[in-house]
Amino acid sequence: MKLSLSSVFMVAMTILLAVGVAEAKMIKIGEAQIVSHPALDKDAEGFKAALAEEGFIQGKNVKYDRQNAQGEQPNCAIIARKFEDDRVDLIHAISTPTAQAHVKISKNIPIVYSSVTDPVATEIVPKEGATGTNVTGVSDRWPVDMQQKMYMEMAPAAKRWGTIYNPGDANVAVHIKIIKETILKLGGTFVEAHVANSSEIMQAAQSLVGRVDAIHITSDNTVVSGYESLTKVCNQNKIPLFAGDRDSVPRGAIAAYALDYFQVGYTAGKKAARILKGEDPGKVPAGRAEGYSLWVNLKHAKEQGLTLPTALIEKATDRLWDENGKLIKIKGLDE
Repeated sequence: MKLSLSSVFMVAMTILLAVGVAEAKMIKIGEAQIVSHPALDKDAEGFKAALAEEGFIQGKNVKYDRQNAQGEQPNCAIIARKFEDDRVDLIHAISTPTAQAHVKISKNIPIVYSSVTDPVATEIVPKEGATGTNVTGVSDRWPVDMQQKMYMEMAPAAKRWGTIYNPGDANVAVHIKIIKETILKLGGTFVEAHVANSSEIMQAAQSLVGRVDAIHITSDNTVVSGYESLTKVCNQNKIPLFAGDRDSVPRGAIAAYALDYFQVGYTAGKKAARILKGEDPGKVPAGRAEGYSLWVNLKHAKEQGLTLPTALIEKATDRLWDENGKLIKIKGLDE
């Protein structure tokens, strides 16, 4: 049967329109975060930036459904169920409680986790590398023993070390155990204060006054989300405060030897792009973030009554704030 020129044109246009509709299909990404604070927020920014570089651009071919559990772990399961019911194309799970909830509920949707300390011990993946499951991602496991040793060098007179954390966060338990072992090995003592939510931080900090000489806050999302309350108590009582994440340094900590969380999310985003381009998530290797840097704030040290050894100040080769709070640019880093 012969087709007229106009019929051929109409068929061709129909095919092109169908292809255009297919190409215009929006990819739905569900992104879940346990709580808002600078490190995790930067993780999310890095993830989105990496996907954009790979052609997955918000508003063009990607739609993000960003959910925040507001620091309440039961909300993680609610969000996970929502993403499952909505049949999103991929899930980005930021932090351990979030990733655990999504792995439990979603068995077929690809899941990319980030900012998870120990994904194997917390049963998010069976192993690092190719997991053989629908899950891959990036661990932010910190060198907490090295951090604690460095902070003890910065505050050599401090023998009684304290911390505040939410014991319900599986991430933190790993870090606390290592920190405690390191302090005891070096002849110090260790005091813990527990919180269930950010509203309890100030009271917990006040409970440490007179009992500790310095405080080290590790990967606890609950405490970091309300860091300003802790800083206020430390400044009022001249208690040196050290952080596990570097974004807490501008917020009140004296120092942090830590990761760039934008890079953590960026690395996870590159893994997500591979999956969206057709790779099996079980064959995209799960791994650890790399690249640590030392940030030091002399203004906060002064406010908290600590004079830092000059040799250690010189090690702050990434970012250093002077006693007036002015950022001194080093190695070309921007403010």
